Amino acid sequence: MNVPKTLRWLSSLSVLIALLLTATGCSDVSVLHPKGPIAAQQRDLMFISTALCAIIIIPVLILAAIIIWRYRDREGRKAPYTPNWAHSTRLEVIWWGIPILIIVAIAAITVRYTYALEPSKPLKSEVKPLTVQVTSLNWKWLFQYPEQGIATVNVLKIPQGVPVRFEITADSPMNSFWIPQLGGQIYAMSGMAMTLYLQADEVGKYWGSGANFTGTDFAKMYFDVDAVTPEQFKEWVAGVKGDSPALTQAGYNALAEPSASEVLTYSSFPEGLFQRTVTKYAASHQHGKQAQGTEESDTTIGGARETNVQHTDMQGMDMQNTDMQNMDMEDMHSHK
Repeated sequence: MNVPKTLRWLSSLSVLIALLLTATGCSDVSVLHPKGPIAAQQRDLMFISTALCAIIIIPVLILAAIIIWRYRDREGRKAPYTPNWAHSTRLEVIWWGIPILIIVAIAAITVRYTYALEPSKPLKSEVKPLTVQVTSLNWKWLFQYPEQGIATVNVLKIPQGVPVRFEITADSPMNSFWIPQLGGQIYAMSGMAMTLYLQADEVGKYWGSGANFTGTDFAKMYFDVDAVTPEQFKEWVAGVKGDSPALTQAGYNALAEPSASEVLTYSSFPEGLFQRTVTKYAASHQHGKQAQGTEESDTTIGGARETNVQHTDMQGMDMQNTDMQNMDMEDMHSHK
């Protein structure tokens, strides 16, 4: 069955339009709508890298289509036949030189942005940063505000325009802390405290989540990020301190058990809870090393005692041999 040429062109055009509509649908992706300085720079890096790659990809795709169309098998074709052609310096310079220049440009830009976006690098601001200690639990997020003395579960409230210094750890399998509209993700790992600076430039509600699969209720491990004015933040802190219960050590132990959780707030939490969470795994490892070292010392001491005993026995044997030699000499003199 011969398909009319017009129908083939319409089919190709429909596929192209569908691809364009699919690509433009990415405009709703949250990472392309940053609400903070870190996310804005990361979006710029994505756009610049994509544009530089497009300089190579788009011409290659166009040339591929032209070559397939121009050199297709057909009657009466007029393309020149040059079977002995093998090299063109001009073409070699073009299809090797341009990609190399673009790769060098991408490398230089990536290095610059990588240094500028180092997670633990403080943000330039005249406002004092707010510290929030983040603990990844199965399957929930615990946020502690050491300066305010409050804690929350699965909700993070921050003041707009204020840098936030996140100290991130895990009391569960490794996870990844991520607020797409404020910045990239960073790992939350037991026995370690990672540092991440973010800032919300606009008042609003943003979505936060864990980005590592950690088991049964991983899909429920998300949290709301409310960016409010500094005045509203102070009012919220006062309300939590006045209306919420305290988080005790026993309460934390129950919270750390594997389970999903609703939003919770606490008026206080045990002093040094975050530090103990970070160091408890390293402390157990250190105790193991100390116990192993004690056993090695006991073995060494025992070995030293054995050596001393053997040395004493050798001295006794030498003394006995000396006495026997003296007795033999006396006998010889008496016979004389």
